[in-house]
Amino acid sequence: MAVTRSATATWQGDLPTGSGTVSSATSDFWSDLPTSWGSRTEEPGGKTGPEELLAAAHASCFSMAFSNELAKAGFVADRVEIQADVSAEKRDNGWTVVSSHLTARGWVPGIDQETFQAMATKAKDGCPISRALKGNVELSVDATLEA
Repeated sequence: MAVTRSATATWQGDLPTGSGTVSSATSDFWSDLPTSWGSRTEEPGGKTGPEELLAAAHASCFSMAFSNELAKAGFVADRVEIQADVSAEKRDNGWTVVSSHLTARGWVPGIDQETFQAMATKAKDGCPISRALKGNVELSVDATLEA
């Protein structure tokens, strides 16, 4: 059975000077986050954009996949902190998302750094958002085990 989640967006004006909003439609948890072209290609100025929302989705998805991989290997994380850095570049065919780099920090009793990194790599490859991006976006992960 497929699961569908939804969001809505509005836009007013032209691309360089217009503005819009984005809202969750499934949970109604966040609404009317301001967006602009400048927030995507220059300084955000208190606004968000699709690349930041993609980074949020990737970080959230990976945190769950990583915790799951650790648990399947017999480790329960006290805590994992994930940052996703999504990069876009202007290419011949326009602005393109080119990479998503995940940085993981974790507090996991009984695991060593090598196993921790291996579990992070496995989670990167298995996370549904990673799988959606694979083949189109360069994916990488660095994982640091904290004491």
